[in-house]
Amino acid sequence: MRWLILILSLLAVGCMEWDYALDEEFSIDSSGRGLFICNEGNFQYGNATLSYYNPETCEVENEVFFRANAMKLGDVAQSMTMYNNRGWVVVNNSHVIFSIDLDTFKEVGRVTGLTSPRYIHFLSDQKAYVTQIWDNRIFIINPTRYEITGYIEVPNMTMEQGSTEQMVQKGKYLYVNCWSYQNRILKIDTDTDSIVSELEVGIQPTSLVLDRNGKLWTVTDGGYEGSPYGYEAPALYRIDPESMTIEQEFEFRRGDAPSEIQINGSLDTIYWINDDIWAMSVEAERVPVRPFLDSRGTIYYGLTVDPTNGDVYIADAIDYTQQGKIYRYSSDAELIDEFYVGIIPGAFCWK
Repeated sequence: MRWLILILSLLAVGCMEWDYALDEEFSIDSSGRGLFICNEGNFQYGNATLSYYNPETCEVENEVFFRANAMKLGDVAQSMTMYNNRGWVVVNNSHVIFSIDLDTFKEVGRVTGLTSPRYIHFLSDQKAYVTQIWDNRIFIINPTRYEITGYIEVPNMTMEQGSTEQMVQKGKYLYVNCWSYQNRILKIDTDTDSIVSELEVGIQPTSLVLDRNGKLWTVTDGGYEGSPYGYEAPALYRIDPESMTIEQEFEFRRGDAPSEIQINGSLDTIYWINDDIWAMSVEAERVPVRPFLDSRGTIYYGLTVDPTNGDVYIADAIDYTQQGKIYRYSSDAELIDEFYVGIIPGAFCWK
């Protein structure tokens, strides 16, 4: 659904200009904790950007990749992951993953030759998985050499309708949700790089987290009216990863579009977007009747929870064409800060 929104937004897209020029002396104090925001930009416009926020000083720096490297980030910044003091920025429609130094934000390497990368998950210094959309393979890469070394083919998935997304690891097993025109959670043995089990859930599971009890949580969006894959009421699922069975299913109303399930640092409370922002204990037996935070006319598009203090950060796409906005709330839903970033902020990464 996100891709449809992004494509439609091109009809009204404008140009965004920044007030600064390239600076060879560009420097930001990033020695402490910080939050990176991936601003997707508009599909096929190459206006993705990377922002950096200091939660202690409440200062935000926009376009940090461009300012540090004298080049644009590319087309659709999908996600970012930390590993070995490097930030790995996945740029979906540019088919590239940039590795950047976390102190200088300068590029130190890149992985190319990818189809349409979504997320990266590290297994060791020598091995990482990269999920894809419009491809029935999960790519295996060597992050030290920045090389593709192999693939994991997903059964019963075509290239045209391929979609593997977020990854969560427990022990040697990795779990992956399959989103676009899909309805499965995959279980991968990382020793053998093979899919050993899969579980069918509802239409289009959008995201995946692991709680303190070792249970997986995913939320489906149910597709959309007129979708060739189907249209149904979305649902929230609690899954036992050992047996790959559904332990509990919480159904929403047809027409709802829940997404972006996240979990706090103590792994006992999940959050998701469904117009409003919702929060629920992992021990709950039913979904709450009142949201954690009302939408108030916004377009909530991204979500993260500070793993140290439980602050909730929400990305507002506004109209998908102008600079988006980030709202920072306490765990008690009190507004702490708000600031502008790039076009369509969608993903976060904690440093």
